[in-house]
Amino acid sequence: MLGIDPAAAGATGFGIVERDGNRCQMLRLGALRPAKPLVANRHLCDIHALITELIREFQPQAVAIESVFAALNIKAALRLAEVRGVVLLAAAQGDVPSFSYSPREVKATVAGYGHAGKEQVQQMVRALLGMTETPEPADAADALAVALCHIQIAEGRERLGINVTSKTVAARRYANRQPPAGIISVR
Repeated sequence: MLGIDPAAAGATGFGIVERDGNRCQMLRLGALRPAKPLVANRHLCDIHALITELIREFQPQAVAIESVFAALNIKAALRLAEVRGVVLLAAAQGDVPSFSYSPREVKATVAGYGHAGKEQVQQMVRALLGMTETPEPADAADALAVALCHIQIAEGRERLGINVTSKTVAARRYANRQPPAGIISVR
């Protein structure tokens, strides 16, 4: 599982988590910081290259990424959406399904409380992965939390016999979509 904590201007965190039965372990974590001065196009290319390399090396079953936080200002939200787009593109090019989770959903799943603080999330990630030290940097710890969130949600779906992938969710949404008034839809 590849977890990603995208950032609009700061470091984009990543974490690789392997699940073996009921046990999860961290295989790699880190954060890609933009070069100074920030050149947006170069940074997006660097993120794409990193995600592509991680997918090639670890062959994750899925990519889990934190979604855009709605309370951001519009400029920051757009920059964050660009980073998310690059990550989603790399996943699609690697034929790896991708899943998005809100920050509150990640915190609730991993720490048991949707408003948990960064330290509390880091401590839970440390405990869940059996790490001897708190994962650093914080961006990488957040990425591990996103990966753990997906693993726990996917495990719950497995228990219930629900086989949901990003492709089946998208297909279901498309099939049930009604065109806006005045738009002719040809299927």
